[in-house]
Amino acid sequence: MTLPTRASTTMLACMTLLALLAGPSLTHAGTKTMPTTQEAAEKDDAAVIELLRSYERALNAKDVETIVSLYAPDGVFMAQHRPPNVGSQQIEAAYKGVFGMISLDITFEIDEVEVVTPTVAWARTRSAGKTTILATGDVVSEGNQELFLLFRADEGAPWKIGRYIFSTTQPPG
Repeated sequence: MTLPTRASTTMLACMTLLALLAGPSLTHAGTKTMPTTQEAAEKDDAAVIELLRSYERALNAKDVETIVSLYAPDGVFMAQHRPPNVGSQQIEAAYKGVFGMISLDITFEIDEVEVVTPTVAWARTRSAGKTTILATGDVVSEGNQELFLLFRADEGAPWKIGRYIFSTTQPPG
């Protein structure tokens, strides 16, 4: 799946804003409408939630291969205090680096899931748990807030992480 170019990202942002304002009656690319049945909406929400749960399990298992597979090939991982990691190779290297330093035991709280169009969704989560610092063996409390922008090629395709950013909810000190 190819994510939008800079020009089409602006268009996508405008379409997303319109979709949020117009609600489920807005058409996507003039051919498809948002799910109008409760069943279709629940299916989309469940698929997004399962992607998030798969990501949570992969983080706790230090499963870089699964994590990379959950991202779009040109997805972006934006870790706090780090430059963005763009594309599968950089994302893989970033997570390998992270798991070379720490081990996680966290749980996600999924606060919001919004399927904006048949191919664009977002989710807001919080995570909490423990981080083990591998160099020292110290175990510290972990807490973050996260925002996921999710894409899929069409209504039948699986959701992929297009953009992911997080920040700590625990100030230093």
